[in-house]
Amino acid sequence: MNKIVDNADSAINDVKDGAVLMLGGFGLCGIPENCIAALVKKGLKNLTCISNNAGVDDFGIGLLLQQKQVKKMIASYVGENAEFERQLLSGEMEVELIPQGTLATRCMAAGYGMPAIFTPAGVGTEVAEGKEVRNFNGKDYLLEYAFDADFAFVKAWKGDADGNLIFKATSRNFNPLMAMAGKITVAEVEELVPSGELDPNNVHVPGIYVHRIFQGKDYEKRIEQRTVRTKE
Repeated sequence: MNKIVDNADSAINDVKDGAVLMLGGFGLCGIPENCIAALVKKGLKNLTCISNNAGVDDFGIGLLLQQKQVKKMIASYVGENAEFERQLLSGEMEVELIPQGTLATRCMAAGYGMPAIFTPAGVGTEVAEGKEVRNFNGKDYLLEYAFDADFAFVKAWKGDADGNLIFKATSRNFNPLMAMAGKITVAEVEELVPSGELDPNNVHVPGIYVHRIFQGKDYEKRIEQRTVRTKE
């Protein structure tokens, strides 16, 4: 099976309005920059985006928010994005805020083929509203369902033609879990190599989870808050 596609435009070609998307990354680290740009360019609407956060106003998922392309955002942190706040408070966008560990575990459950998990996180808070609570050995747990995403978009440092992926440093974050969880997983990589060139001991995501892969370009790798000391 040939998993290599030419570019981001080809990789997202069959994404439709109303799709449920997972987008890897933590803050702006390890986000699928090329795929996000292609989604913006295509002008898709009514998207549900599952991500640790919502980017910043002019980068990452913030670019989709600028164009009013997101109907619902499922995330654990959104504090860097003023446009996100505006759309939330005005009622233009639905938002589901969930604990970060719960977000990761719901991704993992989807990848493992598990329909749901029980977690103590959020019991007795607004997170628990409308959810089933079950007691195990004297402790309450929330029932949380595995995510059901049409596509997962992830970004890796290096990948091969079979879809095997290696992440560099902290860009590993949510990317491996989301790569496992999407019905169709698209990986963009900084370096695409032939099959067999990667050391199997270094592979973080095996190619069985990846359906499309391409070599990205022009990565900005922006940092949300850059602080430097002044020269003496």
